[in-house]
Amino acid sequence: MTEPAPLDLIHLADQEGNRCIVRVTGRSEPGVLAGQDVLQADVLVSASFVDARLKLYLFPRDLDGWEQELSGLGPGRTADLGGDRGLSLGVHVHHDGWLSIHVSDPDRLTVAMGTRPQEDWIAEHRRRLDRVRLAWPPTVTETAPGVHGRSPRRKP
Repeated sequence: MTEPAPLDLIHLADQEGNRCIVRVTGRSEPGVLAGQDVLQADVLVSASFVDARLKLYLFPRDLDGWEQELSGLGPGRTADLGGDRGLSLGVHVHHDGWLSIHVSDPDRLTVAMGTRPQEDWIAEHRRRLDRVRLAWPPTVTETAPGVHGRSPRRKP
């Protein structure tokens, strides 16, 4: 079985060339039971003052958290991804429709930039999340702390 093509979980870009993309590239450790459901992603940040590619590892709970963050997002609110293990990304929605994007990799880079997305960007990002989950569904269950097994929902 071949690995799915990379998918953008987050894709925020504007006419001026500012962009922040979280591109899921595949499973972090395919075939290793404890790491099978950890997804590896590239965070691509580009503006007139920065052009960076950083790594982000996404656990199923990160995708669940991103879904919840998107559901509660609106003017004056911030959605966060990552952060408890290294790289963090925050998207703050301003009342005028602009977004402030904050990316911080404690060992490498911290950057903040603004962009004005399409009006339906939240719904689009929910669809992106659904596509990522369909491409890389969970295959492992933790039966006890530190004890992993194949998920009964796993396709053969």
